[in-house]
Amino acid sequence: MLNEIQQDANERMNKTIASLENAFSKIRAGRAHPSLLEQIQVDYYGSMVPISQVANINAEDSRTLKVSPWEKDMVAVVEKAIMMSDLGLNPQTVGQVMRIPLPPLTEERRRELVRVVKDEAEQAKVAIRNIRRDANSDFKELLKEKEISEDESRKAED
Repeated sequence: MLNEIQQDANERMNKTIASLENAFSKIRAGRAHPSLLEQIQVDYYGSMVPISQVANINAEDSRTLKVSPWEKDMVAVVEKAIMMSDLGLNPQTVGQVMRIPLPPLTEERRRELVRVVKDEAEQAKVAIRNIRRDANSDFKELLKEKEISEDESRKAED
């Protein structure tokens, strides 16, 4: 019973940390990274799909992303989806290849990113705190029902 509670808490904490890492990867902090465009959805013949399913995304250098749609017909659709995203990016299309220069971060944007990162980190801390509290309350409940000893309860809480 103790192992099940601890295992469940560990799984939930790992999911919280993975979610935090995912949120951090979506933040544009100055370097071009293909994951920056992952959340962009593209209209692919009537259905919305992630951009990574219709195009190849590479970091050309530290300030430029290169997007190569697999179909010629998709160039305009992908370009429109990138421009409509809330990332503030303007692709430059040459033939079938789009180059997306990332503008340098302004002081205001840096402050906003710091605020967003702090908020995300705080939410993760609160989630982990709640998971620990739930697990500890489960241990105390088992202790009240005399299913575990006090020593086992204290050891499990640590």
